[in-house]
Amino acid sequence: MDYEIKQVDKFKFIEEGSGEPLILLHGLFGALSNFSELIDYFRHNNKVVVPMLPLFDLDILHTSVGGLHKFVHKFIELRDYRNVHLLGNSLGGHVALLYVLKHPERVKSLILTGSSGLFESGMGDSYPKRGDYDYIKKKTEMTFYDPAIATKELIDEVYDIVNNRIKAIKIIALAKSAIRNNLGEEISQIKKPTLLIWGNNDSIAPPFVGREFHKLISTSELHFVDKCGHAPMMEQPHEFNEILHKFLTKLNTPAAVA
Repeated sequence: MDYEIKQVDKFKFIEEGSGEPLILLHGLFGALSNFSELIDYFRHNNKVVVPMLPLFDLDILHTSVGGLHKFVHKFIELRDYRNVHLLGNSLGGHVALLYVLKHPERVKSLILTGSSGLFESGMGDSYPKRGDYDYIKKKTEMTFYDPAIATKELIDEVYDIVNNRIKAIKIIALAKSAIRNNLGEEISQIKKPTLLIWGNNDSIAPPFVGREFHKLISTSELHFVDKCGHAPMMEQPHEFNEILHKFLTKLNTPAAVA
């Protein structure tokens, strides 16, 4: 399904449905297609918002996890979203963590899936080889449990990014910034209800990372999804949506008085 991309000031975003905002933050190679089933499912109960993160539009000094956090903060302020359910995948999870730590008053819950912030792998281990389509294809397929999810369209998108010199430099800057911005010391300060959904076959943020987040965030619950890599909302959308739906329903159900 095609969604209208709105623009207010410098911000481009999708906004569908009404209710408490569910804001989705994508990762380094995060096309909107990653979230299509999620948008479609949750727009009936929530205002689903997907801001286009300016991965390639910030100047090189601000091309960092901190720069993206500032961008998200300005966007949420401008739109005056409150009681936000903030969902981040991969690098988007890292940005969501920073946001919750700095602006907890706007956040009702945090949802992380394959999040960076504690352990970085994937982009940092070897710089993308430009011009080598088969290598890019292999790296993109490794993101998923089922390599068929890496469609030609997705592989072409990644290939075009790493073959654009400026974009490739910015991807490396973001990956290095994620490694520098390890939040291990601060994560235990998060006291918002937190849902962790992890692919059992995630090779970029392996299952032990999900367990570590669970250990550090005392208000978290952890769910593993089988036959699933780094993007559960894309690889196993039905199971992902079901877990998230239960979590959000529980948050909005008054606790029974004993």
